[in-house]
Amino acid sequence: MISPAPAPLAPNDALDLYARTRGRTRALAAPLRPEDQMLQSMEDASPAKWHLAHTTWFFEEFILRPRVSGYSSPDDRFAFLFNSYYTQAGPRHARDRRGMVSRPDCAEVADYRAHVDAAMDALLTGGRDDAEEIAGLVELGCHHEMQHQELLVTDLLHGLSFNPLLPAYRDPQPLPVTQEVPLTFTRHDGGLVEIGHDGAGFAYDCESPRHRAFTQAFEIADRPVTNREWIAFMEDGGYDDARHWFMEGHAVATREEWHHPLYWWQQDGEWWTYTLRGPQPVALDAPVVHVSYYEADAFARWAGARLPTEVEHEIAFRDRPIAGNFLDDGPLRPMPGEGVWGDVWEWTSSPFTPYPGFRRPEGALGEYNGKFMVNQMVLRGGSCATPRDQMRSTYRTFFYPHQRWQMMGLRLARDVT
Repeated sequence: MISPAPAPLAPNDALDLYARTRGRTRALAAPLRPEDQMLQSMEDASPAKWHLAHTTWFFEEFILRPRVSGYSSPDDRFAFLFNSYYTQAGPRHARDRRGMVSRPDCAEVADYRAHVDAAMDALLTGGRDDAEEIAGLVELGCHHEMQHQELLVTDLLHGLSFNPLLPAYRDPQPLPVTQEVPLTFTRHDGGLVEIGHDGAGFAYDCESPRHRAFTQAFEIADRPVTNREWIAFMEDGGYDDARHWFMEGHAVATREEWHHPLYWWQQDGEWWTYTLRGPQPVALDAPVVHVSYYEADAFARWAGARLPTEVEHEIAFRDRPIAGNFLDDGPLRPMPGEGVWGDVWEWTSSPFTPYPGFRRPEGALGEYNGKFMVNQMVLRGGSCATPRDQMRSTYRTFFYPHQRWQMMGLRLARDVT
């Protein structure tokens, strides 16, 4: 089935979205010192300074250069430094060496952002005949920057975690005293259903076309798995019991010496974790976070359940209002509660593959998602690091099954017999 074309974003709305998005990035970077902005702790992560520059290059490369006669970049070499993976846009600096680029310095990157912002403002207020087409590109660029806002804070958390001083990105904030929320499930009959974006509002290419899918009846948990439940899994020897694991996953867990979620340690008989608000005791009733697909699947088997498919997740929650703990709300860590959206991305058992009828868009922007549709798993629901503007029930993010540094958790599902 063909999804209808989305309604174009009005030029004035594009200008507002651009200003709001760029302002949020500036606010996220404001507490960082120049040394913080250089951290690159692994190949999967990038320095904050690179995120600030790359998102700026995106607007320059895909909007300003092709559409503004006489546009001049502050430095044409930035296109090499700050391209990520767009091969059709030209050569690029090696991903694992982004932290070696001390120059341009943070001030020059800030000037670069200001230069592009001024050019974009002039373009968006110029009353052009192609204003609606430009507005659509601006919308994509803003959602691209929102993805990098999430990456900026999660990459920063990973980088700061190697500092023995365990510095806080934001001031520490105590969590409320909570009580355990019983684990309950809601039944869904399944059948032939429609999933995917319906064309109303923004969506990435990988969320379309809308299509029919079949699912058996199932039950899905009313809340994510909590730290309290994860500790029970650990105490029952769940990490060592190969019966619960994929062979590949158990091999990775053994090789990497995984015995608990990323950033956890035990101190005086209590579990602690490192967060963007510094070290804190593990909140027992908050959703578990920083676990891989392998760990999530093993826990689900141990619990006598399974991970939901992305079809099940979408049809179970698509009528729920998008309300929850997102980046805009400020905690920057999962909070106790029964929400559907926010807090943690939830692993599904679905591989990130194209929907039936998917076709990659032409040109460099066609590389946005299509080239990644192999060997990765889908997560749904958004997290405490996801901007609220990004969220919709069809949103598919994706990571490799061994990765843990993102705000990744899980929700259980069961078959109905």
